[in-house]
Amino acid sequence: MLEGNSEVPGWLTALLTEKFFNACIIHEDVKRNEKNVFCLDCCDGICPHCLLRHRSHRLLQIRRYVYHNVIKLVDAERLMDCAQVQTYTSNFAKVVFLNKRHHTRLGKAASGKYCINCDRNVQDSNLFCCISCKLQTIIRTGKKVSNYLHKCEFLALSEPGFDDGQMTPDSVLEPAGSMRTESGSSGGGAAGYSECRALATTATTEAVRKKRSSSKTGHRSACRPVSGIYNSETTLNRRKGTPQRSPLL
Repeated sequence: MLEGNSEVPGWLTALLTEKFFNACIIHEDVKRNEKNVFCLDCCDGICPHCLLRHRSHRLLQIRRYVYHNVIKLVDAERLMDCAQVQTYTSNFAKVVFLNKRHHTRLGKAASGKYCINCDRNVQDSNLFCCISCKLQTIIRTGKKVSNYLHKCEFLALSEPGFDDGQMTPDSVLEPAGSMRTESGSSGGGAAGYSECRALATTATTEAVRKKRSSSKTGHRSACRPVSGIYNSETTLNRRKGTPQRSPLL
């Protein structure tokens, strides 16, 4: 449906049909040669070793999430309207899927939200599970694709070494009541931070008090037999080699 459609721009068709994370043909003998960047000006997927020749182009970082290609929501919204597309949170960043994922559900349940294009489960008031499903629905309903695209003249990648496009294996959908925000800070702000600091200080003080108390108790119990040694001649005779205190003059 996308290929050969005059209303869909070439870069969007290439983005949704490109096979990312395959080895780059130009740098097939070099390590870390997976194609995880998309050049909007060349309409092609490139690897990190190709960035030098595309440094003045609009570049989009492709990421891997549960074995499927995703892009950050902030990047996607610079290119197109992503309203009512299901988002996921991973590594403190919201992402959207490029294409639909295979699912084996046979029929719809009596209740629940579903993608209106592929019947995959979605949350809240979303209608689409990915960008491709929304685009196909726009074309199928006879609407103009250009009305949902944004003009983007500049699109750059993150700082080198900060983001390589790979998601951690445990980066699953975060619960709605998570205590952490996208920036990685505590959701309670300054008040929550102060409260945590106060709890930590109290716990440390209690630990120091207990340690001092136990050390004093142990010191007393260790000293008591020693005092009895010098008060009992029998004890002195039983213990051989015990140093005796010199008489006071």
